[in-house]
Amino acid sequence: PASTSTAPRAMSTAHALSARQRVERASLHRGASLASRRGRASGAGARQRPRGRGDGPERWRAFWTGVWASSTSMQGDRDTIAGIATPVVASSGGIAIVRLSGEDAVAIAGRVFAVGRGGGGRENFQFESHRATYGVVYERDTDAGSASGRKIIDEVIALAFLAPRSYTAEDVVELHCHGGAVCVQRVLRRCLDEGARLARNGEFTLRAFLNGRLDLAQAEAVHALVSAKTTAAADSALATMRGGLTTPVSQARTLCVDLLAELEARLDFDDEMVPLDVDAIAAKAAAAGETVKDVLQTARRGALLETGVTVAIVGRPNVGKSRLLNALTRSERSIVTSREGTTRDVVEASVNIGGLPATLLDTAGIRSETDDEVEQIGVARSRAAAAGADVVVLVVDAERGWTTEDYAIWESEISNNARASGSAVLVINKTDVADAANATPPDEVISTFSAVVHVSAATGDNLSLLESAVVDTVSGGAVDAEGGAWAANQRQAEALQVAADSLDRLKGTIAADMPLDFWTIDLREAAFALGTVTGEDTTEDILDTIFERFCIGK
Repeated sequence: PASTSTAPRAMSTAHALSARQRVERASLHRGASLASRRGRASGAGARQRPRGRGDGPERWRAFWTGVWASSTSMQGDRDTIAGIATPVVASSGGIAIVRLSGEDAVAIAGRVFAVGRGGGGRENFQFESHRATYGVVYERDTDAGSASGRKIIDEVIALAFLAPRSYTAEDVVELHCHGGAVCVQRVLRRCLDEGARLARNGEFTLRAFLNGRLDLAQAEAVHALVSAKTTAAADSALATMRGGLTTPVSQARTLCVDLLAELEARLDFDDEMVPLDVDAIAAKAAAAGETVKDVLQTARRGALLETGVTVAIVGRPNVGKSRLLNALTRSERSIVTSREGTTRDVVEASVNIGGLPATLLDTAGIRSETDDEVEQIGVARSRAAAAGADVVVLVVDAERGWTTEDYAIWESEISNNARASGSAVLVINKTDVADAANATPPDEVISTFSAVVHVSAATGDNLSLLESAVVDTVSGGAVDAEGGAWAANQRQAEALQVAADSLDRLKGTIAADMPLDFWTIDLREAAFALGTVTGEDTTEDILDTIFERFCIGK
């Protein structure tokens, strides 16, 4: 008979909690804080563990899918929020936007906005969804009898997006004001005076997630898109927004939930079901694991697109390091003279290399013997830059050839530098005046570099080859110049690693022929970890961490 308890996993009090039950309850209670904030879907009520005869796997699949999917019904608070959706920069920009969202957005906008140039347009005006209307925003004046008698703050375009056809799936009204800092702040203040609450960081996108407009991966991609530093990063974020990351993760999670449903059902109804096909279970778990690992491989690309790469340019004095930095940045960032030791400190420059944001470090020329105290400090800083860089570019002079000093620098900064192992590029410079073969090092040296590039910093020859070599070195070719592929960010990668480890442990559990209870532990952990990527399973702490990085108007 069906249990009458309202607890999601109610069991007879005559039975002690098994390890399986404790894990089940822990899994469900992880999202309790979030569920209390979201609320339950209308009419859903409390969920019970399914009991009864027949349809075991189907009942369990529906149960687990329903429990985890219930978190998507989060409603959040009922406040109508307002925020400035465009950068606020004094005397800059032609347009600024104040955005309202919530059940009173239309009413508040109607109290601050009047149709027409003087605000005396159509009475009983009603906003139409996705239709722009010209008018004015006027100051609050309780003594005035009509809009035309009030002081105008700004001429605006009002644009309404009525629920559910809006970014947040709520009623949204945008007031497009004149640019600069003054007008938009006055319009925002009027909206707050009429009852709107100032939006918190990322609250518009948070509501889009809570209302099912976006999943969590897509919401994070919104922040990645607006903060992108290169076209490659923007393209990657846009690909994620369009579901590139969500699709494979959801497929892997569905496999885990389906397997968990069948195994849980067998724990109760095994005598009524066909014999367990262990090979089929193992194959499905392996397929989910491979999908997770494929997604996880994109994390390196995501980190590079988000944080960029640091490239240290090192070498003997006067081999063309500063000229190379200027050529790559297309600027005169570093001083270039024929005198050795011109650069005494590390010079930084930001540049886009093959779609990656990069910081180039032009370092002082390294030589072992010098009595100049300032030069000694510069050499020490050069070595420190090489030790901490993602890529070390060793520059040698084709005109002077490969020297013992070059060998000493290679030995100290690359051969003996574990961080530079496999992350160094050899650049033979000044090929416009000499043959690169003059500076070709021994094979034992060449084998330690990921690439050897012949360039002329003076003429710009082969600089594109150097950029490609840097990208391939740091990413293993994972970042293409077009940047069209989506990528997992650091938070998602951590969750994906948990899922991958859980599914790997499941292989050992199956191979060891352990009880089904232990199979469900690994599957449940994998399913929950994958759910935190897309937001099907998450906690309030995770949401706070993600959305506090957003600006207020997004």
